[in-house]
Amino acid sequence: MHEMMHPTYNLFLAIYLAHLLTDFVFQTHRIVTEKRRGHWRGYVIHGLTHYLAILAIVGLAGPARLLSLRFHLIVFSLLVIHLLVDWTKLFLTKTGRVPDNTLVFSADQAAHLLTVVAAAFLVVHPPVQTILLRLNQIRLYQDKILLVLVIYVSVIFGGGYFIRGLIEPLWKEDALHTTKEHAEVVNAGLYIGWLERFLVLTALFLQSPMTVGLILAAKSIARYPELKSVRFAEYFLIGTLLSISVAICGAIVLLKAFHGTVAFGN
Repeated sequence: MHEMMHPTYNLFLAIYLAHLLTDFVFQTHRIVTEKRRGHWRGYVIHGLTHYLAILAIVGLAGPARLLSLRFHLIVFSLLVIHLLVDWTKLFLTKTGRVPDNTLVFSADQAAHLLTVVAAAFLVVHPPVQTILLRLNQIRLYQDKILLVLVIYVSVIFGGGYFIRGLIEPLWKEDALHTTKEHAEVVNAGLYIGWLERFLVLTALFLQSPMTVGLILAAKSIARYPELKSVRFAEYFLIGTLLSISVAICGAIVLLKAFHGTVAFGN
């Protein structure tokens, strides 16, 4: 089974690496500008760069594939779809039908990812039985996958609202802190807390407690000017300690489920 799945996985990584390089490294500001203006030259250069990147990387990983006409036809189809996705995104954002934000960017990249997966499967064409066997293997781990999702969502998002409910009364309005400033601090703290608990939970789950210290140091340095306020310092310290405690509790559950131990170090 592994011998059948490996070529598909290998080809997927090669093509997706070419996509990442083409979209984020080789795509210059001039190309982006021409694409935004609807000039065909920008799309042609982008597509040609993508094609050459795929040939170069796949050629290093498995040069025999470059001799296959089927491979080149599938890659050409992939590039046409890639350019259509790019044009659709630019058209929708330019006309104001969708906002040009992170969500749209993520949807655009997800569409590209799916097309790369499809291309890899079409080139290698693994037997259906092999794919079904792999899916059945994944199902064996569904309990642990669900547990990871439950813990991450509970710790990151549920923990955020729980902590905000506990510490919000500690922030009292005075002459130096208006209602608007209070709302800004609470909202910023909520978003920072989400990222903080994700990083801490992941670090402890991977049994790397030293990383937690770096996260806390970076957070303290970033908000050092605000810590000069006694009220904010109290709010910051209590919120951080509660956030870390919630993440530690989640990590304990995951470590016990996956390793049978709660040791945070290897």
